[in-house]
Amino acid sequence: MKTVYTCFCTDVIHEGHLNVIKEAQKFGRVVVGVLSDEAVIRYNRFFTVDFEERFQMVEKLDGVSKVVVQKEIMYDEIVKELHPDYVIHGDNWKEGPLKAIRDNVRHLLDEYGGEIIDIPYTYNENVKRIDARMKEKLSMPEYRRKRLRQLLTLCPVVKTIEVHNGLTGLIAEKTVVENNGELAQFDAMWISSLCDSISKGKPDIELVDMTSRFRTIDDVMEVTTKPIIFDGDTGGLIEHFVYTVRSLERMGVSAVIIEDKTGLKKNSLFGTEVEQTQDSIAHFCEKIQAGKKVQLTDDFMIIARIESLILEKGMEDALTRADAYVGAGADGIMIHSRKKDPAEILEFCDRFRVKNKETPIVVVPSSFNSVTEAELAAHGVNIVIYANQLTRSAFPVMEQTAEDILKYHRALEVDSRLLPIKDILTLIDEL
Repeated sequence: MKTVYTCFCTDVIHEGHLNVIKEAQKFGRVVVGVLSDEAVIRYNRFFTVDFEERFQMVEKLDGVSKVVVQKEIMYDEIVKELHPDYVIHGDNWKEGPLKAIRDNVRHLLDEYGGEIIDIPYTYNENVKRIDARMKEKLSMPEYRRKRLRQLLTLCPVVKTIEVHNGLTGLIAEKTVVENNGELAQFDAMWISSLCDSISKGKPDIELVDMTSRFRTIDDVMEVTTKPIIFDGDTGGLIEHFVYTVRSLERMGVSAVIIEDKTGLKKNSLFGTEVEQTQDSIAHFCEKIQAGKKVQLTDDFMIIARIESLILEKGMEDALTRADAYVGAGADGIMIHSRKKDPAEILEFCDRFRVKNKETPIVVVPSSFNSVTEAELAAHGVNIVIYANQLTRSAFPVMEQTAEDILKYHRALEVDSRLLPIKDILTLIDEL
């Protein structure tokens, strides 16, 4: 009897999946692969039930002869193992990022004469309703809050992009790219005080109060499901920081990063060009301890950002502070540099990892932007934050458009480089 293979990466079985199985039965015995957690998060939404539950859910379906684990997005291993006569899938994989998967399957099956079966993708009102419910569940605080910790166990590097409103949140949420047969997307979102301030036309000196910044979080959370890391600047007074922690945790934010400076906040990339004062180790440890004490869950993370390299205090000072902050309860360490060469960042990571194998390391490669995620991961980095690139890319384009409209007294000359309104609207889901 011939073998028909399909792969599911869903948390809920609906009529679309049942239709795939029904059609598959017409060609032979049906083998269903359940995509691993590590593979799911590379191009699809995060899961709401664990892998074992998803596996058992498929095992119970009528018409399924065998259930297997598919560990990778691409089908190389599974086709080599099963040698299926047919691979069946909804026809939604004939375009967009998913086309790379279909091309991979086509190449593998062509080697021995296997065939692809494309069936019409099921997307009716009932399926749309189920999909909306799943998205709503993913956006709930109790699910979103713990997602960063989950990602740290699943990803070599948690790729994080800056967002500052609902639209940039949607870009972070929905952008999936195919490159050399691999699919990739961002894992988390960073709400930066710098970009939040710039988007409001304010200087980056902690002028925008927490109430306003929480409003940005609300705007992003309303249309996304990915975990949020919040830029808490210095954290402010200890008495204020504890309330910030409680508020962020209740909202469903996954982590806050606070830097060990005091006084009027100035952007770190100014370094010693402006007067900046580093906090004492004892006081900053007290702030971390106070924040950890008021947490109500184990999901939320407080990450300590060390400014020693920025302020040219030296490597030993940075490492001493890292040990102290972890001892005070910090859930992660962010190390920053304004040098274009990543050498001192990599040295810090290597030396920190000699003594501490577990505590997550966060880096923001804005200045040292030639280093790759793989290189950083090889030195023990767990989270990479692209902290301001969306804001910086938008400004020059918008400025040029404004200048050209003034220059030509019409919009014709700028139209060719503008995204059609229809394409923007496709980012926004309708209820």
